[in-house]
Amino acid sequence: MIFRKLNKLEEKDFAVLRGPLESGRQSPSSFGGILVLSVFLQALLFFLTYVVAADNTKFPYKDILFYIHLVGTAILIIFSVLYSIPSLYKKGQKIQYFISILVSQNVFGLMLFISSLFLIGSDRLFIIEQSKLIQISLIMLGLGILTFLVTFIRFYKLLSKGEYRLGSKKAQLRTRFEAKSLVPFAIIAGTGISLLLQYIFKNMISVDGNIMMAILLGPLVFYTMLFVLPEQLVILYCKTRFDSFNFDKEGNLKPFSSEVNEVNEI
Repeated sequence: MIFRKLNKLEEKDFAVLRGPLESGRQSPSSFGGILVLSVFLQALLFFLTYVVAADNTKFPYKDILFYIHLVGTAILIIFSVLYSIPSLYKKGQKIQYFISILVSQNVFGLMLFISSLFLIGSDRLFIIEQSKLIQISLIMLGLGILTFLVTFIRFYKLLSKGEYRLGSKKAQLRTRFEAKSLVPFAIIAGTGISLLLQYIFKNMISVDGNIMMAILLGPLVFYTMLFVLPEQLVILYCKTRFDSFNFDKEGNLKPFSSEVNEVNEI
C-alpha cells in the first residue's frame, strides 16, 4: 500500500537518496566487490550459527530452520557470485541491488539474531523451557516487524513532506534529522533488549561476558538492519522507476531530470 502511495511522489522527492549512489558507495562495481566478500562471510556465519551457536541448544524446529536457511543462503551465494561479474551486473543493476539487500539482511540481521536465540536455548548456559524460548522468539520477531513498520511509515511521511528534496532541511541538516528518527527505533529496540535481559538473568546458569555480548549483539544488529531496510527498499523502488538512480555502461550515474533540463536549456 505504501509503495502505491510512493507512485504519487515525483523524482525530486527522492533526490537526497541519490547520495550513496553519487558517492560511489552503492555503485554496481562497489557492490560487485562486496558480493564477492559476502560469499565467504555468509559461509562463515552460517557455520558459526548452526554449528557453534546451535551446539547443545534445545531451540525447537532447529533442523527445519537449518535446511530452509541452508537453501536460502546457498541461493544467495550463487547469485552473489553471478552478480559480481561485470558483464552481468551492468545489465542487471536492479537485481544486483536487490541481492545486496537480501545478503546484508541475511548476514547482519537474520544470522546474528538466530545465533542469539540458539545461545539462549543452550543447556550449558541457561535453564529455560522450550515454551518460554518460543515466547521470547515471537516477541523479539514481533518487535522487529514493528521496527520495520514504524520506520517505513515515518520514512514515507518525510518523503511526502519534501524532506528528501534537494535544498530541503533533510539535505542540509541530515545528521540532525537522522538523530530524531532514531527515537522510535531506540524505544522498540530498548524494549526488546530489556525483555531479553530479564529472560537471561532469570534463567542463566553461569555468567560469561563474551556470551552475553554475543546474545545482546544479535537482536541489536537485527533491529538496526530492519531500521535501515525501508531506505534500502525505497532506493530499489527508485532504481526501478527513475533512470537517474542507475548507472550507464561506463559506470557513471545517470543525470537527474533537472540536470538534463538544464543541459537542454543551454
